[in-house]
Amino acid sequence: MNILNTPFNTTYNTAPFSQIKDADFLPAFKIAIEDARAEIDTIIAQEADPTFENTIEALEFSGQQLDRISSIFFNLNSAETNDTIQKIAQEVSPLLSEFGNDITLNEDLFRRVKAVYDSKDSLDLTVEQQTLLDKQYKSFSRNGANLPKDKKQKLRAIDKELSQLKLKFGENVLAETNNFEMLITNEDELSGLPEGVMEAAKQLAESKNKEGWMFTLDYPSYIPFMTYADNRALREKLAIAAGKKAFKGDALDNQNNVLQIAKLRFERAQLLGYKTHAHFVLEERMAKAPQKVEEFLEELAVKAKPAALREFEELQEFAKELDGINDLQKWDSAYYAEKLKQKRFDLDDEKLKPYFKLENVIDGAFKVAQKLFGLEFEEIDTIDKYHEEVLTYKVTNAEGELVSIFYADFFPRSGKRNGAWMTVYKPQFVKENKNERPHISIVCNFTKPTKTKPSLLTFNEVTTLFHEFGHALHGMLANTTYPSLSGTSVYWDFVELPSQIFENWCYEKEALELFATHYQTGELISMDLVQKIKDSSAFHEGMQTLRQLSFGLLDMSWHGADPTGITDVKAQELKAFEGTQLFPDVKENCMSTSFSHIFQGGYSSGYYSYKWAEVLDADAFEFFKEKGIFDKEVATKFKDNVLSQGGIEDPMILYKRFRGKEPQPEALLKRAGLIEK
Repeated sequence: MNILNTPFNTTYNTAPFSQIKDADFLPAFKIAIEDARAEIDTIIAQEADPTFENTIEALEFSGQQLDRISSIFFNLNSAETNDTIQKIAQEVSPLLSEFGNDITLNEDLFRRVKAVYDSKDSLDLTVEQQTLLDKQYKSFSRNGANLPKDKKQKLRAIDKELSQLKLKFGENVLAETNNFEMLITNEDELSGLPEGVMEAAKQLAESKNKEGWMFTLDYPSYIPFMTYADNRALREKLAIAAGKKAFKGDALDNQNNVLQIAKLRFERAQLLGYKTHAHFVLEERMAKAPQKVEEFLEELAVKAKPAALREFEELQEFAKELDGINDLQKWDSAYYAEKLKQKRFDLDDEKLKPYFKLENVIDGAFKVAQKLFGLEFEEIDTIDKYHEEVLTYKVTNAEGELVSIFYADFFPRSGKRNGAWMTVYKPQFVKENKNERPHISIVCNFTKPTKTKPSLLTFNEVTTLFHEFGHALHGMLANTTYPSLSGTSVYWDFVELPSQIFENWCYEKEALELFATHYQTGELISMDLVQKIKDSSAFHEGMQTLRQLSFGLLDMSWHGADPTGITDVKAQELKAFEGTQLFPDVKENCMSTSFSHIFQGGYSSGYYSYKWAEVLDADAFEFFKEKGIFDKEVATKFKDNVLSQGGIEDPMILYKRFRGKEPQPEALLKRAGLIEK
């Protein structure tokens, strides 16, 4: 019997990773799809008239085994993949896409759902039940249930092709990241690099049986080199390598994949009666329409651009004065910004790192969650993990009840994609009066320990950990009835609020005192350093904001208009960046071909949501600051109205219930130093 098709006989019902073989996945998917199909057939075959219970709830709880297998498999494909898993993903994705279409295009099933939906005003439904009914009806209507037969077939073909193209896009980016290595054998070329960075590079070279120091496109290797290496030619080499991922016209090139994905998404939206893919996506977002997003991005750009231009000019002058640089390039940005920041604030990331030992920062995130929400975290070794580096925790509340199982995976590996993310292995829901608790994971790519040093985080890595942990809390504290409305199953432009607000505690003295101690001496971080962290938090915020907005505008340029006439990916990108570009263009580079957020992940027409959520998080954190950053009353309001509520109600209603009013952008603009405080 395939272990994936049986109930997991494990502590806390966790995934039995060590017992799962790669070869189990494909047959398990096929069995689970057939089982889920049988559950759908049972719903349709009922003689009883459609009701909320026998149709909507039954549909909600169908296919749970398939969902579980999918979450395990696709999480492994992101965090611990290999050639076999990638090959299975290419086979499985069209099967899942086809099955999804079989449900949403099933006329008999839709008839039952529509019957309940049409009678909703006469039903005595809770707010959550109303939301589930609305969501289910839309999952049919927005995915072709009302289309004639020929157009349904067309939709199926598009979805199948899209699922394969997105996978291929991601595989190419991962392969390009893994394929690049820069080996340095002359120690003079390492000038400027901190000792820890050099040690990590030497260790990496040794692990590949090479002499010297190796640098890659993995962030913990790439970012310190770009920030500290004095050798401008090598910074240029590394930056160009990063910028031309999947843009070389070879077998791993993504230009055609980008064009195809954009065009198929547009074709799909048109088929469903929407003007563009962005119109389709944004109907289910707080922003509601592309025009609102474009106005939002343009309004922030107007506020940020004067500051960005001032900062850029200052950086140019500084580089010229320091090193006679007359043509500031992208590969100079982090290097001179770091030097200017050190000069202005006497603040060097290398001075901070000893205070941010990974284990201490994890403990700090746990302590903040304990003070705010009464959670306790206990590391346990009684559950299976998919890699020996993964840490596992049991999370309980003040009463000692299980809240969640928590996995944390912190270091780069060849089978792990770049970046950082939170994910779910098992969602929270209530069934047969039992509150099933979630299994949540965060995956990062932080600086590894070396032979002589533990993992010491840059301040940026500290905020990244807190960010992903904020997402994790959203998942852990979920308390809804239905899995599809639980935890982070919220509007995409609301999902970043819990993560981004949690970053704020990294800048606060009361929070830093909980964990920022020197890894060798145990000495608490000085308040002088804390003040410098706060003072420097808005450093180059104009340039950073403009950069972030440019990504949102690029996303909208691919998805907010008809892309069928686009033949040149790079030309399209340059057009999108016209109003936000500060540095000269690098002809060998293209961002779209490795912009995984929008071409592989779920951020298409949604990249703006990072900035949108910053407005929410700055406004929400103002409330905490008014009352005290560990104020129990505000924390409980946030937990009860935001973190535990998932997607059971419109996010603006939830936000106003917490805050007492709609969010205002002033708090963000003040925090960013773009308007006077």
